This record gives sequence, C-alpha cells and structure tokens, in this order.
Amino acid sequence: MAIHIIIDGYNLIRQSPELAGLDRQDMQSGRDALVDLLAAYKRLKPHAITVVFDGNDAASLYGSRDRVKGIVIHYSQGGESADDLIRRMANREKAKALVVSSDREVMAAAESAGATVITSASFEEKIAMARYLSLKGDGEVVESSGWVPTTRKKGPSRRLPKHKRKARARAKKL
Repeated sequence: MAIHIIIDGYNLIRQSPELAGLDRQDMQSGRDALVDLLAAYKRLKPHAITVVFDGNDAASLYGSRDRVKGIVIHYSQGGESADDLIRRMANREKAKALVVSSDREVMAAAESAGATVITSASFEEKIAMARYLSLKGDGEVVESSGWVPTTRKKGPSRRLPKHKRKARARAKKL
C-alpha cells in the first residue's frame, strides 16, 4: 500500500532547530529549506508528500496549490486553517495517510480517521536517519539498542491490536 505523507508545514519548521532559525530570518526561506529537505528525502523514499501551510498571512510564490521538486504544497484559503485542511485530507485518505504534526488536536482527528500519526520531531529523526544511511552507502542498519536475542520467555505476549500493528508497519516504511 502506498503511503501519502501529509505534513503540517509550519509545525515541522518550528519544531526543527535548523529550520526554525531560517524561519525567524525569513518565512519564505524556512519554507524553501523544508521543501529542499523533503525533496532530498523523496529521492530516497518515493512516498507521496504533501505539505500544508496556513495561507492567511503568508504571501506565497507558489499560489494556493503547487508542486515543487515533486512535493505538493497546499496553502489554506478563505478562513480555513491548515489544521482543518489536514483533517479533511486525513479523512479522505484514511489508512493511506501518514500525518506529521505535533498539534494534539490534529493528531487525534487524523488518528480517529484511520490515518497513522507521527510527531514532527520523530519525522525529522527519520529524515536524518535516511540521509545518514544514504551517505553511508552500504544500507546497513545501525543497531542502537543493546538488546540481545534470547529464547527465554518472559511472560504472556502482549500483542497490539490489529489497527495499531498496521499503523506501526506504515510508520516503519519511512
């Protein structure tokens, strides 16, 4: 199943230390840096990516909807916030959507629609790891945990519900 990543643009920019500095200098340079970062990620992982920005106070060079470097960019219009647009997109996409936001209301609405939800900080870590693995070149996964495989049983299994297992599988595709 193909994944459609829907990103709350300003939320991700302001959660990121490197992008937030650019955003404080000039909002357009922060948006451009985010699009460049996502375009580099898209070359590594060919998922459909849509970034949603609030268009009320943002004078854009792109218009209300555009495609730049393979990234679809939406600006909300007419009294609608980016959060409302993200909720509507998550309702339309349902299980195909992966919503990136740290806004609890957006996360709850997207999750209730059946979409997978990931925080902005976690998504930024995924982007950084993909960039690192592409630079490394051999594609080996670096083990970060000290877990040692064993056959010793530790009690009854605690299997997640089916919808949470599917959501976890979609998030692992990042």
